[in-house]
Amino acid sequence: MEIVGNGFIARNLATVGERHPHATVLAAGVSSTSVLEGAEFDREAAVVDEVTRRCRADGRLVVFLSTASHALYGTGDTAMAEDVELLPISPYGRQKLRLERMVAESGAPWLVLRVSHAMGRWQRPHQLLPAFVQQVRSGSVRLFQGAHRDVIDAADLTRAVDGLLEQGVENDVVNVASGRPLPIRTVIQGIEDRLGLSARHEIVDGPLTMTPVSVAKLCELLPEMRSVTDADYLDRVLDRYVPYY
Repeated sequence: MEIVGNGFIARNLATVGERHPHATVLAAGVSSTSVLEGAEFDREAAVVDEVTRRCRADGRLVVFLSTASHALYGTGDTAMAEDVELLPISPYGRQKLRLERMVAESGAPWLVLRVSHAMGRWQRPHQLLPAFVQQVRSGSVRLFQGAHRDVIDAADLTRAVDGLLEQGVENDVVNVASGRPLPIRTVIQGIEDRLGLSARHEIVDGPLTMTPVSVAKLCELLPEMRSVTDADYLDRVLDRYVPYY
């Protein structure tokens, strides 16, 4: 496959890069929900436009990595399936929905994957796991009250991309997540346990951000992905990557 991007997800996808020569995966663009507007969004849209035009001309499948975060789905108690009405609550969420529509309306065959918070090898220092590992080691962690994260192993994301392309899934939207949003304090506690450290927790006021997403479609298409819904899934991910960082 062709991979557009050079971040940690793109590097993980490169492990199956020799497969699926008919597909182009868009793993580039704005990755932080804190981005509000402006040049970064414009650059991301320009890349999507250029890639989809090229894929339409060449008859290639475009795989766009979107978000399964609260920025797109909002906060609530109901597991959000791919076909729910979307009312994004932030500029980041509205941008991702706009790009999803660009891809779907491009005239090229397409697949949109809404991905939760990925952890894995090659993350940059500011990203979720390495940033929290560093904060725990420093002795102080800054936590937002009400924050939750649905963690997905980047290796499982790679497995999902590989499997969906192998199955020939196209012109569809699929959530790639664990379906289990957990309090961010649970993630921090897991990191502390593995490092044998106990950091001071600085709690910052903030709204509830909890987005349960449905992974029923993912597990129906790829039954082997059901393992991501296991109760000990976060523990397995932290066991794998905390030592890495």
